[in-house]
Amino acid sequence: MHADSDSAALVVVDMQNGFCHPDGSLYAPGSEDAVDPVAELVDRAHDAGVRVVFTRDVHPPEQFADAHYYDEFEQWGEHVLEGSWDAQVVDELDVHDDDHVVEKHTYDAFHDTELDGWLSARGIDDLLFCGTLANVCVLHTAGSAGLRDYRPVMVEDAIGAIEADHKEYALEHADWLFGEVVDSSDVTF
Repeated sequence: MHADSDSAALVVVDMQNGFCHPDGSLYAPGSEDAVDPVAELVDRAHDAGVRVVFTRDVHPPEQFADAHYYDEFEQWGEHVLEGSWDAQVVDELDVHDDDHVVEKHTYDAFHDTELDGWLSARGIDDLLFCGTLANVCVLHTAGSAGLRDYRPVMVEDAIGAIEADHKEYALEHADWLFGEVVDSSDVTF
């Protein structure tokens, strides 16, 4: 898959201390394992002039206080609280000043954010997805992209998960229903 600098972007989903660092509130070894492959993709995209989007899952402490049903703190416990070390992108990833950073408050980086408008304004049609977790924020954001007529491409070896079978399911589901799955070695910039 060739990612053209005029029409493609690399979307790095939630590579934050809370998920990827052993001291993080929702640490998963599979997320930490994705750091180096994601860093390599980010470096390659930067070198080729391909736009890079970082999503950050960020929750104000009171976000779910009045929730009717949707309550991530009930599901996962408090995590990636606004302003915390947990919510910061891991040090191993080089976030440039001209990269776009999207703060999201749900699994889907398109929900109540400016992401769709930002991509559309730049003529971006193809999105390469990497990051974590495969079956949660990566899957929901990539699926949402597909519903908006973007071409979602999941970069298999640069996606983290809690369990290997979660990742396998998410990638098979994405490939079958709305997108494509590739290895980073098959991505050219």
